[in-house]
Amino acid sequence: MPIRALAFDVFGTVVDWRSSIIAELSEFGREHGVDADWSRFADDWRAGYVPAMDRVRRGELPWTRIDDLHRGRLVELLDQAAITVSDTDIDHLNRAWHRLDPWPDSVAGLTRLKQRFLITTLSNGNVSLLTDMAKRAGLPWDCVLSAEIFGHYKPDREAYLGTAHILDVAPGELMMVAAHPSDLRAARDAGLVTAYVHRPLEQGPDRTPERPGHDEFDITASDFGDFADQLGA
Repeated sequence: MPIRALAFDVFGTVVDWRSSIIAELSEFGREHGVDADWSRFADDWRAGYVPAMDRVRRGELPWTRIDDLHRGRLVELLDQAAITVSDTDIDHLNRAWHRLDPWPDSVAGLTRLKQRFLITTLSNGNVSLLTDMAKRAGLPWDCVLSAEIFGHYKPDREAYLGTAHILDVAPGELMMVAAHPSDLRAARDAGLVTAYVHRPLEQGPDRTPERPGHDEFDITASDFGDFADQLGA
């Protein structure tokens, strides 16, 4: 089947969450006169995301937006560091996830791809988060789809198949684009076409992300420019 639409993972694939969050935390520390290992704080904050999300997927928690899961983890980390600030300050810091910066190739690559394909998010981030991020960063999505719409976090197959259904395409006409092999394997199992984009600095300069075999997915690309080249966009 011809590919008609591209669905993008966002955190780490389209935006550089780690550098963005470290910068926000550093500014937070300056404003409030507190010091900490903000790189480690950012990593610990992100590390709480999957366990919290899995509690929702297992039914231990009712459906809970990523914003609220992020805030719960943030409060835990601030308490552990004995940092006391107002709820308003916590809310502002938590919305740092709405203000993430794109990778240098993201906007130009997406703009090229948009000329040939329908492009959408397929992220575990909630719709308001993804919309705010796109508006700030100039991400040219045709639409913003989120696990929130389907009541299922990735890697539940309902998120992938639900996206195909909303876009009125067959699973085989929808390509999932991500920097995370686990996301792509779940999409492939749901019948989607897959594209891996390598983001070696997602987790920082000292940690090497898993890199799949060159032939594991339908396309392997070094960045969005290379990806657009391979798709003829």
